[in-house]
Amino acid sequence: MTAAYVALGSNLGDSRRYLTEAIEAMARLPSTRVAARSRLYRTPPWGLLEQPPFLNAAVQLETALSADALLDALLSIEQAAGRTREGERWGPRTLDLDLLHMDGVHSAGARLTLPHPRIAERAFVLLPLADLAPELELPGQGRVADLLAALDHSGCDVLP
Repeated sequence: MTAAYVALGSNLGDSRRYLTEAIEAMARLPSTRVAARSRLYRTPPWGLLEQPPFLNAAVQLETALSADALLDALLSIEQAAGRTREGERWGPRTLDLDLLHMDGVHSAGARLTLPHPRIAERAFVLLPLADLAPELELPGQGRVADLLAALDHSGCDVLP
């Protein structure tokens, strides 16, 4: 089994429900279990700023799936939640699942790059990831806690 970290985000519809159902769907994947989940955060939009705030979280999975198989499963979960990929990049969405890192797996393909290349730029990813693995060393980027300390994360709130 390999540890994998997945970021979750939503800013359309019942975002809390979309995130909860996505975590439940990940728990049902073959040879996979949810080992830990972060707190839930409300964060300002990133990239395209004229949209509602996001709810964000992260999970740590223990999985025997390959990175490509896990990515396929995550894309299917997004699609089941009504996610469409037509529209503006970084625009509003019902559900966004990003495979951030898998222990011992490095990928630089057109379809999947691991670790995710923009983790260090995104407080909405680092806040929930730090709940799970603050000491995690992301190859080529640094330690999660250090990356988070270098970012402004004002405007981000933990939700009950």
